[in-house]
Amino acid sequence: MRKIGIIGLGHVGSTVAYTLITKGIADELVLIDQNDALCTAEYYDYSDSLGRLDTYTKIIKQDYRALSAADVVVTAFGDIKLLADGGDRFLEYTYNCSQAAAVGKALKAVGFHGILINISNPCDVITGLLQRYTGLSRERVFGTGTFLDTARMQRAISHRINENPHNISGYVLGEHGESQFAAWSTIAVRGIPMFELAEEQDLDLDALDKAAREGGWLVFNGKKYTSYAIATCAVKLVQAVLSDAKLACPASVYLEQYGCHVGYPAVIGKNGVEKINEFPLTPKEKALLNDSAKMIAQKTHDGYLG
Repeated sequence: MRKIGIIGLGHVGSTVAYTLITKGIADELVLIDQNDALCTAEYYDYSDSLGRLDTYTKIIKQDYRALSAADVVVTAFGDIKLLADGGDRFLEYTYNCSQAAAVGKALKAVGFHGILINISNPCDVITGLLQRYTGLSRERVFGTGTFLDTARMQRAISHRINENPHNISGYVLGEHGESQFAAWSTIAVRGIPMFELAEEQDLDLDALDKAAREGGWLVFNGKKYTSYAIATCAVKLVQAVLSDAKLACPASVYLEQYGCHVGYPAVIGKNGVEKINEFPLTPKEKALLNDSAKMIAQKTHDGYLG
């Protein structure tokens, strides 16, 4: 029995839910949102689709107790209106810090002991806060983090050189936010190192880094939210947990040396973060990661409400 909970049914959470149902990934799906009218609307809209799908999902709404035995809970709470001006995911910081406290304590109260995957922004900070409030081990709480930003890097490069993004490997590291960076020493196209390819094709790596970093705002400025790419990332992580895929990917994971969650390569399986994939970085990349992690650690400390 694959039981999944989604807390927060905005554009992202509802897209995650829809994908889990239509792909037949969840046997039971628990929907929770502060807005009861919205939760009820999504419940009936999803339920009305069940008679035309090839699979069946039992859908439950507004019941934290039903999460006590959930395999995975995805947190996607937030207030998109706070991002009206765009440009900074920390515009949701104060609101989501309080939401993390309420949600984390509610999950702890019902005895949730599964894997928690956070989407809510600022992703790395909120992931760290949820880990503290739930009392779950650090391995069992992680965020989408730079999994999405790495996909945006793949898109930026693929558009520039007309390449299938599946053929582009490597990572964007650090914060899911403005201090993220493309770790070019890790990135390759069809196995050809990006530094080598950039020299051959006269590619501007700074411009590509910026295109990846600003990709989310390109989407947001047009429709005032993002949904499909981040939901796709979240669903892939859910599947990795449920199938014990041992998926090697970047995510917001806890790094001891920084004392916080930060976007870094890991292995995701049935126990959550099963391994941190350590690998060499250039001195510049190490400095960028250190600066990004220091900011996350401070913001996580400041956002903890006890």
